[in-house]
Amino acid sequence: MPLTPFPDSAIQQYAGQRRKMVEELVNRGIKDYRVMEAMSRIPRHLLVGESFQHKAYGDHPLPIGESQTISQPYVVALMTEALQLKGEDRVLEIGTGSGYQTAILAELAAQVFTIERIRSIGQNAKARLEQLGYMNVVYKVFDGTYGWRDLGPYDAIILTAAGPEVPPVLIEQLKNGGRLVAPVGEQDSQQLVAIVKNGARVARRVIGDCSFVRMIGKYGWPEEQ
Repeated sequence: MPLTPFPDSAIQQYAGQRRKMVEELVNRGIKDYRVMEAMSRIPRHLLVGESFQHKAYGDHPLPIGESQTISQPYVVALMTEALQLKGEDRVLEIGTGSGYQTAILAELAAQVFTIERIRSIGQNAKARLEQLGYMNVVYKVFDGTYGWRDLGPYDAIILTAAGPEVPPVLIEQLKNGGRLVAPVGEQDSQQLVAIVKNGARVARRVIGDCSFVRMIGKYGWPEEQ
């Protein structure tokens, strides 16, 4: 049975805070107007727990349960901008989380394939995104470090949790000319990197320092650490 869509009144709540958030992102150097337009439309507060809704548009991460977080808006904007989405892209997201990044991708790409390893978090995100009307998203509960080879290759891949390095199996699932953005490094501090694949050549640049939750899985960090 389809879920009841969120009413317009719920979506428009905190509209002033959402506008202010976008203005601050522009002031911090985000230049892709399509990213800013998407973030100005998406009700971030409906993708976090009710007790955190009043904090949803502050530039800081928030807990979403199971020791996971929703990333701060600036980092979300920075990563999305680095993907250089054009509208016809097929995008793979590793780590559905709250579904906020998923919603932005769904606004900017033709189709989004998103993987979440924690079933309860994945189910909650799917329900909320469907209530918001996003129908161009395909969901999977699985170890995202393997990627989703059967439905690849992809124009862009984004990792929303940090591993010691970008799994080579994910780079293999990029199309020629494909882009990948991920946090990599130690468990308590990482760098945000952008990768472009051109044939056998992989170009890599560092965007800046960051701090993400660990990416658990076969090609990430083991569960027990």
